[in-house]
Amino acid sequence: MTTLDARSALPDRTRVIAWLQEYGVYAGVAAVVLFNIAFTPHFLSVENFRTQAVQVTPVLIIALGMALVIATGGIDLSVGSVMAVAAAVISLYLGYGPVAAVLAALVAGAAVGAVNGALVALAGVQAIVATLALMIGARGLSLVLLPQLEGIRNPGIRALGSGDLLGVPYLVWVAAVLVAAVAFTVRRTAFGRRIVAVGGNRRASELSGLPVRGTLLAVYVLCGLFAAVAGVLATARLQASDPNSIGQLIELSAITAVVVGGTPLSGGRVRVAGTVAGAVLMQLLVSTLIKHDLPPSWTQIAQTAVIIAAVYVARERGRK
Repeated sequence: MTTLDARSALPDRTRVIAWLQEYGVYAGVAAVVLFNIAFTPHFLSVENFRTQAVQVTPVLIIALGMALVIATGGIDLSVGSVMAVAAAVISLYLGYGPVAAVLAALVAGAAVGAVNGALVALAGVQAIVATLALMIGARGLSLVLLPQLEGIRNPGIRALGSGDLLGVPYLVWVAAVLVAAVAFTVRRTAFGRRIVAVGGNRRASELSGLPVRGTLLAVYVLCGLFAAVAGVLATARLQASDPNSIGQLIELSAITAVVVGGTPLSGGRVRVAGTVAGAVLMQLLVSTLIKHDLPPSWTQIAQTAVIIAAVYVARERGRK
């Protein structure tokens, strides 16, 4: 190919990269769905869709909070441990009733998020360092509060995990409401615009008089709160509190969903619909491999390939 031919081909390559950045995750979901329709028995059954929706819910909820944090240029590695804290707190406060137990778990999650936010926004600690410390500390705290697995016998919590409304599980309704709330916040509120502005250029935001520290603090509190919601729902679904294992490595799944969905790790942008599609894509990918009797190692390889592809596309788009 001559130099002139290479130059003429460049715009086409740029358009392909731009298209993949905008729509690649949706194309991926469509491809996996079509594969399953053709080769996976009973994929189109109502029960299968219900199972997939319930299983993706915790990752999706955490990914929503993670997307807000990443949009500011940060990251939160403590979300899995926050789930464990929420699970432990629920078990400890069930004697006061299910509502009090759930509220206590949400407050605990928001408190961990507030500590993360204070370290990042006020103390100036790097987000990855601050949240890594809380990931270890919060997991240890959950094990101090509840050293071992404990069954949930409260009918209210059990109903939350297994009940449904109009045939749709309560867990999915909660996730849908949070998706709508985050989408509205990002697109229609001043707070959403501040999140994007802080991630795009923190120094310029400070010079413009935006409350950068307050925005960062609020974002980490929301991320902790969302992680606590995921912990409550996971506990209700499992009908047991198990701080030792709940939320293990879920932060990696959430980050993957956000990155695959098109939110850049450098911040300055948040794609809520893409995050939802990213979480669905990873859930379908894992489920497909399991249903076709492939070992877990293949699941990890497939997830790695998707992450590398997403990061490559984002990097190429950033060069434009």
